[in-house]
Parts: sequence; C-alpha cells; structure tokens
Amino acid sequence: MFHLFRKKTVDFFSTEEKQTITAAIQAAERSTSGEVRVYIESKCRFVNAVDRATEIFSQLKMEGTAQRNGVLVYVAVLDRQLAVYGDEGIHQKVGNVFWKESVAKMLLHFNKENYAEGIAQVVKQIGEALTYHFPYDIENDVNELPDDIVFGR
Repeated sequence: MFHLFRKKTVDFFSTEEKQTITAAIQAAERSTSGEVRVYIESKCRFVNAVDRATEIFSQLKMEGTAQRNGVLVYVAVLDRQLAVYGDEGIHQKVGNVFWKESVAKMLLHFNKENYAEGIAQVVKQIGEALTYHFPYDIENDVNELPDDIVFGR
C-alpha cells in the first residue's frame, strides 16, 4: 500500500550513458588521490545550484577525504541547472574560475543534448586538475568515496 505514495526516481540516462559517466569517474581517479562524485536530480530545490551542490556535498560526506580534494558535479536536469563544487583543498588550487569554466563546458554539450558526454568530459577535466595538484600515491591511495552516480528525485 505504501509504495503508492513513493515518488519514482526519473531515469534520465540509458545504461550506456551511465557506464560512460561511471567510466569517466573511474578513469579520472586512477591518476589522483582526489575523488569525484556525480549527483543527478530532476529539480533543484534552491534558486542557486551552487547552494544545492554545497548541501549535497555535505550530505554525501565528501568533506571527509584526507586531503579535502573531493569534487561534486551537480545536475538538475529538468530545471537545467548545474554546478561543480570542490572541497577546500582543490578549491585553493584551482579557484572559482575553474568551476565556472567547467560549468560552461558542460553547457556546450548540454545545449546539443549531449548530457552524458558533457558530464564525462567535465569529469575528465576535473581529473586532470586533481592529478596535477594531487597526484596518485600508489602506497597510500585509497578510493575514499564510491564511483557510482547518485540519483536524487
């Protein structure tokens, strides 16, 4: 009876598109101690997508990485809002301009309705920045956060 009242999660990506995004996350993290997460939902609860990304970043406990180098790619598909939010360790290295450029690059793909490719390309770019500032340490590196896509409502 209670299942009638649950909201169904909207599925915005095909299986192949999900695999493309997940593979991009895994590839980005192969050469860095940094962590990347992707969060997709239909509508943004806030006016500003960065505020929502900040909230989700905290809910996913992404500030718990040892070097504070976690990055969240946030997309509210139906509201057409997005943000890229980085923890203080990586933010101190790349600054606001990097995050804004990342969003702009995603938008170029989104405007052509290449959503999964846009996310994958930005994850790759984030991975390159993380690799430069936080290179992979074979002796000490641990995958601190899951690589799967998180889907909200």
